[in-house]
Amino acid sequence: MAGHRQIFFLAAFTPDSGLTSMALGLVQALRRDRVAVGFVKPIMQPDDRGSADLDADFARSLLALNVPDPMSFAVAEARVRAGGLDGLLEDLVAVVEIAGVGCDAVVVEGLIPDVGLQIATRLNAAMVRAFAATLIPVLSGERRDPAALAAIVDLAMHQFAESEEAPPLAGVLINRLHPGDHPALPAMLPVAGGAMPVLGDVPFDPRLGALRLRDVQETLGLRVERAGALEHTRVHNVLIAGSGVEGVIDRLDPGALVVVAGERSDIVLTSGLVYLQGTPLAGLLLTCGSRLTPQVAKLLGGPGLIELPILTTDQDTYTTAARLGDLSHDVRADDTERMDQVLTHAAEHIDTTALLTLIGRAERIRMPPPAFRYRMVQAARAANKRIVLPEGDEPRTVQAAAVCHLKGIARCVLLGEPGRVRHIAEALGVVLSDAVEIIDPASVRGRYVEPMTLLRRAKGLTASQAEHQLEDNVLLGTMMLALDEVDGLVSGAVHTTANTIRPALQLIRAAPGVTTVSSVFFMLMPNEVLIYGDCAVNPDPTAEELADIAVQSADSALAFGVEPRVAMISYSTGTSSGGAGVDKVVRALALARAKRPHLLIDGPLQYDAASVESVGRRKAPGSLVAGRATVFVFPDLNTGNTTYKAVQRSAHVVSLGPMLQGLRKPVNDLSRGASVDDIVYTIALTVIQASQTEAASTRPG
Repeated sequence: MAGHRQIFFLAAFTPDSGLTSMALGLVQALRRDRVAVGFVKPIMQPDDRGSADLDADFARSLLALNVPDPMSFAVAEARVRAGGLDGLLEDLVAVVEIAGVGCDAVVVEGLIPDVGLQIATRLNAAMVRAFAATLIPVLSGERRDPAALAAIVDLAMHQFAESEEAPPLAGVLINRLHPGDHPALPAMLPVAGGAMPVLGDVPFDPRLGALRLRDVQETLGLRVERAGALEHTRVHNVLIAGSGVEGVIDRLDPGALVVVAGERSDIVLTSGLVYLQGTPLAGLLLTCGSRLTPQVAKLLGGPGLIELPILTTDQDTYTTAARLGDLSHDVRADDTERMDQVLTHAAEHIDTTALLTLIGRAERIRMPPPAFRYRMVQAARAANKRIVLPEGDEPRTVQAAAVCHLKGIARCVLLGEPGRVRHIAEALGVVLSDAVEIIDPASVRGRYVEPMTLLRRAKGLTASQAEHQLEDNVLLGTMMLALDEVDGLVSGAVHTTANTIRPALQLIRAAPGVTTVSSVFFMLMPNEVLIYGDCAVNPDPTAEELADIAVQSADSALAFGVEPRVAMISYSTGTSSGGAGVDKVVRALALARAKRPHLLIDGPLQYDAASVESVGRRKAPGSLVAGRATVFVFPDLNTGNTTYKAVQRSAHVVSLGPMLQGLRKPVNDLSRGASVDDIVYTIALTVIQASQTEAASTRPG
């Protein structure tokens, strides 16, 4: 995997950062520098927080991007509060995948947190991890010097850290810098642990905040006395004319909306004269329900003045001024002219040099759990395989079968008495489609007796023995798999691992050329998916078997989108401690390297040296695996099973498996404490294995 799609996640670290303009401005800057870039805002701001949800519309209209629609905040919030964060993140991964089709990079705009939106910070941090994104903080530089900006970044980064590990930072974008507020920003902002590039320092330009006069008129419900150039005029400032002409005349600047009572003919005529001399005022707003006198109205209707807009309101000048001051300056949905100016201004002040070095660069590629689950489901849908579930009347299994049908993950076959299965589904409130196949074991057992005796004739199995053994639905399902009636089997919700694996070893057997059948667990850590093998099958593998397990586990990692970097785990890093256990790992490493010369594999490594970069650099300097391992191969079952359970329980990590490796056809075990989701994803794993087994069997040679 030489390159990958780079995800840049922009998060507002101050509420006044202008996140939308900076996100789309960055897109424009990257496109300027010939980067194929996509854009997405996965979750829109709440409806009561202005026009921050217009990002997708502007990206489509101004940048001609294929931008998926964002999810409403209300839906996202409800799912999080109902405990559905994992499922939500999988759906958001799908949105980012769509936005990134054909792109080398994707700019993702996060939520804008404020006092009333505390959950936004949690969602932002979860999305950064789920997308394996590089974080770009966005801050307002208004009234903040470099030290204050650095302090904000340091404080906010704690909210993004998970298990003491913060996401990677690409640099920082500073918006709304006021010249003269403080010295120029340095090229690098000093933050905890180092310095961060300032990717952009965008100066404040008041002209970019100018509302269209018609937006002001429509929002405040003003009457139009004379439209003039109403449709084409912008309000750059509001002039409250409460004093005489001498106090007003010097403030009649271009874009000024003059707010004045109609009887103040002196101010009105002065404004007209200034407009006639070439100063493009935004217009006149007459307060207190007053109108122009006929004489003044006639003068303002003369040549050169007919385009000056005149609006009226029944409210007094003080109330009108307050309402004008409260107007939102967010860009309106149809104001593409202003938004285009805002994006161009931002892009002109963004330097993408530091980002270009990240795009397409070969580096440690993480597979976050939501992305892993999403891609697994997509691959399973494409494979369209038939999976038998021997525990067909077990409630979690019934629910999982319904979910798999709904998501198109697999064509599930439930083994169980149909009436009982449907009664359980009804009691659970689960709708079982007619497409979910239910087979009554009692009605089909007889036809598997002869095939089973043939498969086990070398062991002297008799027909009566086969008939008795087929009372076990796991064995019955395994026979269906052996005869190619189904593509895979998943069991273990109420059976032991031995109950699931033993029939597979007896009837399915190892794939051609495989001498060791082993297993892996997919450990869904907070930031990435790791593979542990073998934690379920081989109690004390030999060096040869351990080498097979390493190669098989690396292949499994690659098959499921995880870049394999294999660590051969031991109680010693290197060979300084010696001992038979270390010697076995050393021999296994040599054998695995002989089998796969190009595989990134190293050992012996202690677990911390394999998993923690700082420890790996110290204990195994120069190793390409130490501190960066994605596949952990344990020297025996005692070590592997103990470690996986300790990590699973202590770190509250979801684990999928054990997934068996090396069988001719896929059979997979469940933990007896498996949740419905665990069963669903294990079925998806099995579908993908079945597809790969089929592809391997048809491959020439």
